[in-house]
Amino acid sequence: MDGGKVTVGRTAALYAGAAVLRLAIFILLPDLPDLLTGRVEISTPVTSFKRLQEGLFLYNHNVSPYDGGVYHQAPLFLPLFSLLPNALSYPIFTYLLYIAIDLLSASALWKIADSGEAGSSALFTSPRRERRWNGFIIAAIFLFNPFTVATCLGRSTSVFTTCAILHAIAKAVSGAPFSAMVALSFASYLSMYPLLLLPPLVLLCFDRQRPERANKSVVSFAASHVPVVFGVLGLLFGMSYLITGSWEFLPSTYGVQLTLSDLTPNVGLWWYFFIEMFDSFRSFFLAVFWLHLSCYVGGLSIRIRRQPLVVLTLLLGIFAIFKPYPSISDTSLFLAMVPLYRHVFPLMRYSFVIAAVIMYASFLGPAFYYLWIYAGSGNANFFYAITLVWGLGQSLLVCDLMFAVLRDEWELERPEMAGKEIRQI
Repeated sequence: MDGGKVTVGRTAALYAGAAVLRLAIFILLPDLPDLLTGRVEISTPVTSFKRLQEGLFLYNHNVSPYDGGVYHQAPLFLPLFSLLPNALSYPIFTYLLYIAIDLLSASALWKIADSGEAGSSALFTSPRRERRWNGFIIAAIFLFNPFTVATCLGRSTSVFTTCAILHAIAKAVSGAPFSAMVALSFASYLSMYPLLLLPPLVLLCFDRQRPERANKSVVSFAASHVPVVFGVLGLLFGMSYLITGSWEFLPSTYGVQLTLSDLTPNVGLWWYFFIEMFDSFRSFFLAVFWLHLSCYVGGLSIRIRRQPLVVLTLLLGIFAIFKPYPSISDTSLFLAMVPLYRHVFPLMRYSFVIAAVIMYASFLGPAFYYLWIYAGSGNANFFYAITLVWGLGQSLLVCDLMFAVLRDEWELERPEMAGKEIRQI
């Protein structure tokens, strides 16, 4: 009984501390949220709170929010935020909404950590599985990550996608495949790219299904659950049509991501490349970039079939680097999943280099953007160069984590090689 009270007290203290921190910054530094909202590292054309406010203004005045070519987000955000008091006059309600979403994300992450799926899946059990952090520590790392806090303060709508993805994974490890598919549908509706997580999520649901249901093959299981995703997406699209009165939202939301029609700078790799691209080659390289982003799904799902949660984690890291409009919110989601693999940290080889590169890019990125946009003493190459370093740091982390996981599997198969150096010839 006492242990339960202690656990509840720790949970309440963690959530209260994270909420108070965010609320204190919102109230004590009232100009900071608006400053962060305009930062390209936090807000992108498809997640910007400022653009949401413009779309909301048009929506409340019975004008299509997609007429101006500024609003590129899901239509269902409009009725949600129209229920709240005006964000300029009464911002506290918007602040509380974003704080609540962060706490819900942390709660889902806590469930994923306590499931033990990272160290012991249905098809693989790591010999190092006992060396792990509990859900309290994992949730604390997420809630107090500066990237997570900055995203909340900047009120990027990507926090809703993060919450939906984490709940999809949490439902999957809890043995609730239908709820997992519904959550993934909402994430895909909001940002499109989470749809690529469907194959490993189906595998995770299959592995974690309850014993009384474990009489299906993977194919039949997928055939009975994948239609749920597209059915819910169809329902959401229908609701969006009723709200906007047309299908104009499809090219304005998902079409913008597919064609990269808005070349606003961000921390990704696409915008500068396509600014310099000749129009005659644009379609070809758009196809190549999207093919590159999606080709990892099948390969990782097959190669690391025994650990689908690892595949989901690696894909989130890959999306944070190679999606069309990434932000630090995508990085914060990836960094929230990495501590689940505490047991393979000793097998990682470049931890110091990764940390140094990410910190280096985090501090110099805003400085280089200032030199380009405000000081006028640099050009786009300044900022793009530091985004390449940012992408390099994340790429190293993805590769090193994958190496550690595969090395862990290999040492279980060949225990005589444990601790020995591997050289590729």
